Amino acid sequence: MIPIAERWFDIRKIDDDITLLTEPHVIPLMRCNIWHVRGSERDLLIDTGMGIVSLTEAARHLFDKAVTAVATHTHADHIGSHHEFDRTLVHVAEADNLAHPTEAGTLLYSDFSQDELIKIRVAGYEIDGDLITALPHAGYDLRSYRIRPARVTEIVADGDMVDIGNRRFEILHLPGHSPGSMGLWEAASGTLFSGDALYDGPLLDELDHSDIPAYVRTMRRLRELPVRVVHAGHDPSFGRERLVELCDAYLAHRA
Repeated sequence: MIPIAERWFDIRKIDDDITLLTEPHVIPLMRCNIWHVRGSERDLLIDTGMGIVSLTEAARHLFDKAVTAVATHTHADHIGSHHEFDRTLVHVAEADNLAHPTEAGTLLYSDFSQDELIKIRVAGYEIDGDLITALPHAGYDLRSYRIRPARVTEIVADGDMVDIGNRRFEILHLPGHSPGSMGLWEAASGTLFSGDALYDGPLLDELDHSDIPAYVRTMRRLRELPVRVVHAGHDPSFGRERLVELCDAYLAHRA
């Protein structure tokens, strides 16, 4: 029997401007890092998790100004709560999927094909049952889960700038994991929000819409970036030395 969660989100302040939210009862494969970035004129919420529990309700104490929900890409674990926000931002290659999710029927119990399960396990993830280890409340029906369409208000491409007042981020198109995967790069501080283009865990590059040659080009680009810190879509943050190690390991494997 699946237990009931006492709380759904873990919330951890990283510094004065950045807060990390995670869903500890979601299995690691689908446990997205949700980054709240405070600006002087508006805030960013970089990815929004699974959407099982209202993110705006759980994090309302963080929101004291207008918030733009950024989609580093449009896999279910990154856009589940985008529909809760009036302002959203997504790469042009995946804008339609944010507005009309192709994963609208994604279920919380394991519904992967045998081929998908093999690829996920070979990459390094164990997945044998449901995608969550607790229920958000008594009576919650796993079969009721859906990704809801979000209102798309800002479509971006490589080189565009996102200005939140005291901080400016450059959009980096980082395809490979998905066609519209992107990162947000702040050159002034050496900070990169990398989404699923790069994280310190098993990378997935054999999904139906993945592109290994594009991923190789992305890794070569990332390797040259003068990064101080990477806040990724999954797993812990890391610095430039680890970024180089991860890029080199991928390139050795694929290039």
